[in-house]
Amino acid sequence: MDRYARWNALLEMLTDSGRVTVEEAAERLDVSQATIRRDFDQLAQQQMITRTRGGAVANGVSYDLPLRYKTAKHSAEKQRIGAAAAALVSPGTVVGLNGGTTSTEVARALAVRPDLNTNADGAQLTVVTNALNIANELLVRSRMKVVVAGGVVRPKSFELVGPLGGALLREVTLDVALLGVDAIDPLLGAAAHHEGEAAMNNLMVARAKRVVIIADSSKLGGHAFARICPVDRVETLVTDSGAAAEVVDAFRAAGVHVICA
Repeated sequence: MDRYARWNALLEMLTDSGRVTVEEAAERLDVSQATIRRDFDQLAQQQMITRTRGGAVANGVSYDLPLRYKTAKHSAEKQRIGAAAAALVSPGTVVGLNGGTTSTEVARALAVRPDLNTNADGAQLTVVTNALNIANELLVRSRMKVVVAGGVVRPKSFELVGPLGGALLREVTLDVALLGVDAIDPLLGAAAHHEGEAAMNNLMVARAKRVVIIADSSKLGGHAFARICPVDRVETLVTDSGAAAEVVDAFRAAGVHVICA
């Protein structure tokens, strides 16, 4: 387990219990106590946790972890979801894509599709995104046309939020919006922890002919602070095979096409 995966695991422990001792963390992660002490000290320096005598306590920020600490969580599921969502995209279309780890996997899957990258006369795909990391993934891996909405960068997710980006989004039309979310419920709809991200995602929904939500099974039936859109605006939900059958049935009963990757 590398350092960032270990930090991610420690932050998840603190999210679950609020307090973790050095001894407990070392035993659960099968590393030395000296390693855990260094990890705790480094996380405390970044104001991710609060150090205590013999351990650490949650600092509140693990509720919405920075993107770089989320990458190890459900990574295999997210890769499958990314490939399945990318398969829904046709050449020559305009795609909206927000930020997040699952959206990153979608971008990577789009970038390696030969049919989206072989037209010498022009872009085979146009991607409109408000996420700097998504734009970077596509620019270094593909020949797609990439349009980036402006705004203020959120360090946790690399997403641009605010009225500057909203002005651009109101002037474009998307064939499909592929949106990662923090939670989606068959009654409450799709939601995000941060209201600025939710507002940008809502604008993508408003400008899209089709809306596809990409979310691993841990997000299904969950709640988050700010609503992105009601469930009747969602055409398709792409999730993983770990989704509970009763939850999938509830989405299908709400009129959502569900793909379990």
